[in-house]
This record gives sequence, structure tokens and C-alpha cells, in this order.
Amino acid sequence: MLTGGPLDVLTGDYLAELTMLILGRDRLKNRELGYAKTFLRQMEQNLGLAHERGVRIVTNAGGLNPAGLADAIRELAAKTGVPVTVAHVEGDDLTPYASARGDALTANAYLGGAGIAACLRAGADVVVAGRVTDAALVSGPAAWWFDWAPDDFDRLAGAVVAGHVLECGTQATGGNYAFFTRHDVGRPGFPLAEVCEDGSSVITKHPGTGGAVTPGTVTAQLLYETHGARYPGPDVTARLDTVRLEPAGPDRVRISGVVGEPPPDTLKVGVTRVGGWRNEVVFVLTGLDIGEKADLVRAQLADALREVAVVDWTLSRTDHEDAPTQETASALLRLVVRDPSPDRVGRSLTSAAIELALASYPGFHVTAPPAPAQPYGVFTADSVPATGVPHTAVLPDGTRVGVPAAPVPASPDRPGAASQDRPGAASQGWSEPPSQAWDGPTTRAALGRVAGARSGDKGGDANIGVWVESDDAWAWLRRVLTTGLLRELLPETAALPVTRHVLPHLRALNFTVTGILGDGVASAHRFDPQGKALGEWLRARHLDIPDHLLSAPEGTGS
Repeated sequence: MLTGGPLDVLTGDYLAELTMLILGRDRLKNRELGYAKTFLRQMEQNLGLAHERGVRIVTNAGGLNPAGLADAIRELAAKTGVPVTVAHVEGDDLTPYASARGDALTANAYLGGAGIAACLRAGADVVVAGRVTDAALVSGPAAWWFDWAPDDFDRLAGAVVAGHVLECGTQATGGNYAFFTRHDVGRPGFPLAEVCEDGSSVITKHPGTGGAVTPGTVTAQLLYETHGARYPGPDVTARLDTVRLEPAGPDRVRISGVVGEPPPDTLKVGVTRVGGWRNEVVFVLTGLDIGEKADLVRAQLADALREVAVVDWTLSRTDHEDAPTQETASALLRLVVRDPSPDRVGRSLTSAAIELALASYPGFHVTAPPAPAQPYGVFTADSVPATGVPHTAVLPDGTRVGVPAAPVPASPDRPGAASQDRPGAASQGWSEPPSQAWDGPTTRAALGRVAGARSGDKGGDANIGVWVESDDAWAWLRRVLTTGLLRELLPETAALPVTRHVLPHLRALNFTVTGILGDGVASAHRFDPQGKALGEWLRARHLDIPDHLLSAPEGTGS
């Protein structure tokens, strides 16, 4: 990013729900830690280059200790003779207050970009933040560059959308893309946003880098880890149902039309806790009688598992009949156990499983030796009044500047905070129709023949965004793919709340599946604990698709 072409601000997003748990455990061992050490190693190689090229650096790598990382960067700059100024943003860490009421390991409010903007206005070359929203790494620099006011909601919303596209790096340039076979995505380059004064932007990448930037790759990232048509944040509520995309040249996609509304009067707080202890054993079942072999193992371990709090068995039928290799003749039986006590799920339990080796099913073996119990985490989301969080910009000279909460209209009917769960304007007055068959000839085929998808996690929930590339396909998709049909196609969602959101300008539906990920990624609740492949599972499911959609040429908007 520093050598490939012109750049004003380089951003780095280092935090996720699981990362906060890891940093929290680091901080327990050493109070001077709690930040992303990887970032500091990268600065050893690149701080001088960024300074030579006049590139500001903005990152949330400060994690739980932004002041500590800022000091470490100053020490590095002094050691290497690079004359940079460093500022940081703090106030998000609410762990002391949360711990007083429970067993929180970390508790951090999601701050906006105003503190980052204040640091840049004071001349900082490097700005280190803790738990700001991912998009704040872009909206903060944009507000500084164009001197936007806190109530320039449309402009801020446009920058938030651009920030959301950039936050997962190469996912916007062909990485993890449903239609990856259309592009050379072996080593996709990182995306960049050319943000304009009115809040619109162009997503592109440096010339000569791999991957592709298309309306499809940008759509995929826009649908990632978002819920409804309104995308609430600490600076602004961005209306995703107003986003418009259009090609603006090779590897260039323009984002425009984004409407912003006032933000909520509360801030989201991510809380991590140590939930208990877990362990697992994976038995390999080969050849004939797979079901009976699995039943035998379950019966043989029933007594050893009697006092364990949570026991999950999963049989994955990866075996094939008359298979040409032993591996393709085998299925996997996965045992996952969780308990408040490490003793009940520790080595004694896994050893009991291994000790069946000479007294169980024919061909007995497992994928790993006995292991001790490991702690697992639980993520929950809470909220606090925005005015009660001490959002503070610590400027390069050490001056501490309080950052006021974003302006929120006093009316209880304001369109922002109080309406986070309301449908967007394009969906108001709309109710989901019953699933309907399509008139005309159809063929049973995989949904992925005509639709892309991207899925991800938000705590214990998952979202599945589905989009198509033509108006005809969109007319069919929004009529047919209801929550009822989604539950049929993905039976694991059948008993869970599923909410459908309509994003017409993107020709997309976004489904929120509540509770499918249990206590979040750190609890390793599922085989796919972050829900990253739910979208690909959905695309692989078969339904009746109109023949004219299956025979249509590939969309030019991919």
C-alpha cells in the first residue's frame, strides 16, 4: 500500500470479537500488553517509508492499551530516527465498571471517528485507537480532511460505507468472493477508497495488484456482517438501502447516494468473559456400518460424559461408497464438551476416549492425541448512554481533549437511534409474501447458479447476504427467497428467529439468523464458529430456478 501508488492515509483494522478476548488474556499476564504486537513489528519495517511519503497512519491496533502502543511507537521512532508525531484515542475501555458487576474480562464501547479526526487536526502522523468501529478508521480521516461538521450525516454515512468496504481488506478485491472463478484472485491487492467532499467515493486498488474491484465484489463486502437496512454507528446511521454502485472504469466502483441519519444515543459495548472449559475428540470411522460405529462410541462414553455440562456429538458423513482412497472412505465423529470445571473435560476425559482403542469399533483411530481442557470465551453486546463514555483524544503534545457524543435530535421519533430495527425506506409498508412458485418453466438447480452470497458473525448471530446481478433475477429472488424458504434450505436455522431485510439498489436480501452461533466465535459453538460459510451452504442448496435465469449470460455487474 505504501509503495504501489499515491496514498494520504493508511488504515489498519486489527480488532475482532475474538481478538479482544485474546488481548484480554495477554493483559492478565502483563499489564503493559493488550495491544496488537503485529502492528508494532510492521512499523519497524514501514514507519520510515510512511514518513518519507507523507502518509498518515490510523489504526485500532491499540486494542486494550492504546496509550501503551503509542508509547512503543514513540520509542521505535526515537530509536530509528524517524521524526513522527503520535497521538492516541482512549475512553472506550469500560472493563473496570463491567467487572465490578460481574466477571467481564474485557468491556469496550465502540467509539466513532471524531477522536481520530481531532488527533489528525492536531498534526499527528500516527493515530492509535482502541475499540473504535471498523468504519471509523475511514470516517475519522475523511471528517478531518474535509472538515465535516458532526451533523453532516449524509457525508459521514458515505464515508462509513466506504470504511465498511475497506475494513476486511481483500474481501473487497475478490477475496472470499462467491464468483471467484470469474477473476484471477490468487493474490488480490488491498482496496483503497478515493473519498470525495460530498461523501461519495470510488473503491479501487493500486495499479498492477491482483484481484478485481467490481460492483459484485463491493456488494459482497457491503452485505458482510450487517443486519438491517439501517447501519447504526456512533457517528451516524447509514442507510444501506440507499447505497448505489456503478462502474467507474477498470477496477473502479463508485459509491453514491448514501443517506445518513442521526446516530443512536447509546454506544454498543462488546463484553468478553471466560465462559468455561472445552475439549474435543474427533473419531475417524472408515468403511461400512458408519452409523453403527458412531452409536457404539456414544454408548461407550456415556458414563464418562454423564456429569459434563454440555456434550455435542456431530457425525460428518465425508465417506464415499467404494472409495478409491482410505480418507474418502472415512467419516468424522466429533465430540465437543464444555463445562465450568476443567477437571470434568480435561485429559482424564480425552484419555478415556483414547483408551477405547482396543475395545471399540473396527479401525478405531482419532485425529489427535489426548489434550488438556482449554478455556473458551463468551461475547455479549450491551449498550451504554453515549454521553457517559469518556471519549478522549490524547494529542501529540499530551493535551487531553474530550470528544462530545454525536448530536442526536431530542425527538423520540427521530429516525436514527430509536428505529434501528425498523425496515429501511424502501421496505416500509412492505410485508414478506408467502413463498411462491415462479410462473413458467423451471429447473432444479443450486441457488449459486444465479446468486452470490456472503455471511459472517455478530456475536451469537449470523447474517447471510444474498444478491443477484440482473433485474429479472432480482424480481424472482425477492419474491421467492423468504424466511420460510431459507429455513427449508438451511434446516439448522429452522428453530431460530430469522429476519429478512431488503436492499433494492443492491439487488440484495440480507438475513439475520439470531442465536445460531451460540455465545460467539470464542465459544467454538459450531463447526463453522463464525458463520463464514453459511452463505456458501445456501448457494449449494437446490430449488426451482426459472430456466431463463439459468440460461442468461453472466451478469456484467460481477
